[in-house]
Amino acid sequence: MNGNTMGRVTALIGSVMDLHVRIALQEADREKRRLVGGGVMLGMGLTLMALAMVAAELVLLLWLRETFGLGWLQAAAAVAAIDVVLAGIILRIGGQMLKGPYLPETTAGLVRTTRALTGKF
Repeated sequence: MNGNTMGRVTALIGSVMDLHVRIALQEADREKRRLVGGGVMLGMGLTLMALAMVAAELVLLLWLRETFGLGWLQAAAAVAAIDVVLAGIILRIGGQMLKGPYLPETTAGLVRTTRALTGKF
């Protein structure tokens, strides 16, 4: 190959690489918009769920008060007790879900991170 041909091949390869980089950047931009949009929608959903939970707590409080003839303080204590029991069950289930088995690479990474954080090398 002569120098002119070599220059054309190099220019062609550079052009193809530029095209691939542009496409990759466009895809990354689309993915970023999708992820941000999804995060916003999840945030809105969690906010609405929290408001619905507050409304459900209020309804439960009023129902306990009317059905069992409890005072405000007693009804609120009953709702709080129910919340504590449900929270304990959910935390227990979540803790069990986070237990192993972990892949050896994950375990090694956790050990290295823990050692680095505690200063034990």
